[in-house]
Amino acid sequence: MTTPTHDDELWSIQEASKYLRIPPGTLYQWRHRRTGPRAYKVGRHLRYDPIEVREWLKGQAA
Repeated sequence: MTTPTHDDELWSIQEASKYLRIPPGTLYQWRHRRTGPRAYKVGRHLRYDPIEVREWLKGQAA
């Protein structure tokens, strides 16, 4: 059995919005429109994989 590392932790919508410096409502809108980084449903909560959020952000470079 391995011990989870910090990189293994999923972000809450608040943590993802803080990293991206956008309001949480924007992430909810992006999820509804199927844009933005992929979110996972864990019970009633949305969670974001930090690696996927970073990869998505890199793909947004102008």
